Amino acid sequence: MGMFDGLTALVTGATGGFGRRTAERLAAAGARLVLSDIDRESLEAVAAGLGTETATLAGDIADEALSERLVALAVKRFGRLDIAINNAGVAQSFVKLAQVPSDEARRIIDIDLMGVFFAMKHQIPAMEKQSRASGKGGAIVNVASVAGTGGAARLSVYAAAKHGVIGLTRSAALEYAGRGIRVNAVCPSYARTAMVGDFVKLAGTNEVEALAELTRGVPMKRVAEIDEVVEVILFAASPKNSFMTGHALAVDGGIAAL
Repeated sequence: MGMFDGLTALVTGATGGFGRRTAERLAAAGARLVLSDIDRESLEAVAAGLGTETATLAGDIADEALSERLVALAVKRFGRLDIAINNAGVAQSFVKLAQVPSDEARRIIDIDLMGVFFAMKHQIPAMEKQSRASGKGGAIVNVASVAGTGGAARLSVYAAAKHGVIGLTRSAALEYAGRGIRVNAVCPSYARTAMVGDFVKLAGTNEVEALAELTRGVPMKRVAEIDEVVEVILFAASPKNSFMTGHALAVDGGIAAL
């Protein structure tokens, strides 16, 4: 019997590195899935390979209507929403604050911060309702970043958005701790995702040198593997982990210890 057997989980950003692997792991552990991403074609391809009951809805997480529709889809299709993994997000250009285009900054805030706000705004009432009816609420996991726990040179707007995600996480955890809803954040540093791949391409050096520069401030001196981060996402979402809420869990190779 799987850890998430019979539970309904929603995953946004489901075609990217963390989102796709989280969906795969949840499906393998027995969850029914509601998946979302802006890329409809890739979303359907991911869903087709999971081997579990899956509903999909493509759209832009910066549009509040998408979050409302995703929760409605979960309830209509599966009767409830037990887990929400708010993973969708974008990175910024690797430049100093004054060089960030204003329209890019606005887009980062709209997706990375407001997208999480919209998601929780609609996920929480559904979980609260089922908690009153059955005593079983739900767990929300917001994928933030180690950039949200301190300053991040050349990632100023991204860091500001992720600081906001951690603030939303902790505040919601306090507000709903007595109502059957746990809310935690996972804060990775650089991981072997498309974002790191793009950095390597832009660095103008070979991969070894580019990754050495990227991880210069990481005590472990390497990037994370995707599964190392997903393991913590699943830990935070697990129904066995029923007394932990309000945390920003660093998966950062030791950066938070500095």
